[in-house]
Amino acid sequence: MSDFKPVTTATLEAFSAAWNAHDIDALMGFMSPDCVFQTAAGPDACGTRITGTEAVRKAFAAAWQAVPDAQWRNGVHFVHGDFGTSQWTFTGTAADGSRIESDGIDVFTFKDGKIALKNVFRKARPNLPASK
Repeated sequence: MSDFKPVTTATLEAFSAAWNAHDIDALMGFMSPDCVFQTAAGPDACGTRITGTEAVRKAFAAAWQAVPDAQWRNGVHFVHGDFGTSQWTFTGTAADGSRIESDGIDVFTFKDGKIALKNVFRKARPNLPASK
């Protein structure tokens, strides 16, 4: 008998809350030891594939370095067996002061009660003018 709890929508809600809290340790607690993160952009068809906990940790933290006020709002989560999704609206302020607001979705694969793959897709939308 396995000793892990299956991933649920509550798990994905907590994962989303960790993103919004900018809590890297909490985030990595949801990830499997052999985790993979596929970014929204990059040179490959999958964006950029990042593998392993240390590399994924670094990539996750880079999101907050690039957009210090990053938030993933309006989360809607779905889980079915070893597959799940989280829909959200990404908001934040770019380095030039322009505002980011675009919808996206994470597609997950789970293994042993952890996130094994986080595959992100985000709408390509020009940034909005800086707030006055």
